[in-house]
Amino acid sequence: MTLKDTLGCARRLLDEGGIDDAAFEGELLLRHALGLSRAGLYSDLDGDISPQQQDACLRAVQRRLSGEPTAYITGRREFYGLEFSVTPDVLIPRPESELLIEKTLALAKDYKIPHIADIGTGCGAIAVSLVVNLPQAVMYAIDISHDALKVASANCRRHSVADRVRLICGDMLQPVAEPLDFIVANLPYIKPEDIAAACAEPSLALDGGADGLDKIKRLVQQVEGKLNPGGSLLLEIGMGQAELVSSLLRYLFPAACLEVTPDLAGIDRVVCMTLPH
Repeated sequence: MTLKDTLGCARRLLDEGGIDDAAFEGELLLRHALGLSRAGLYSDLDGDISPQQQDACLRAVQRRLSGEPTAYITGRREFYGLEFSVTPDVLIPRPESELLIEKTLALAKDYKIPHIADIGTGCGAIAVSLVVNLPQAVMYAIDISHDALKVASANCRRHSVADRVRLICGDMLQPVAEPLDFIVANLPYIKPEDIAAACAEPSLALDGGADGLDKIKRLVQQVEGKLNPGGSLLLEIGMGQAELVSSLLRYLFPAACLEVTPDLAGIDRVVCMTLPH
């Protein structure tokens, strides 16, 4: 069987199994199983592969069809133009979270040495993406999970920022003593009943409590005294949560400026609260 035949078979099985974007995922799984780059795959599509290689490809496809995310199978996920290691101990970075990066970078461009905390850092995608683009930033990456921080540490080393990201195991903002210029957070915001029973990602990184906002509310209530004048809190939120989160922030910080930004799908995705100077 040729590479082309194997790729077509993988894509067909995934499509028949109801996998979205089966063509793309089939390519990722095939490349992972065979240890090929994209260029390597397409440069030899007519080349034959061994029965053992065919079996490896089929096993990868079967894992995907059983509900295991492709990112966990390959151990990698691209985010904001960078590749990150991921494991079942962390949430898989989503494209919509790149909006947090864009908003923070736009606000931080005027700071000489911005002090930033990434709360619930997980695999470290947000923290690493920010310090790669803000060479002078001081970054605190905080997570309550020791296992998640191990993954984040590996990603800091992968992108040569281990000396610039302070990984801390702790709860929300409690471990940070000094005032910050930016607090960035992609905390769990999904209601328990909306988490699929077969979901392979850690519930700790998904479950936002009864209304999906338990973790966000806890963080917001810790912000006072942690942000410098003119500093900003940036929160990723879920569909339909913008009004509740904005109301809470207006109540706690009546003088602050609030902005809600939709993602590419038109869903309100990031709430930014900036304190007056």
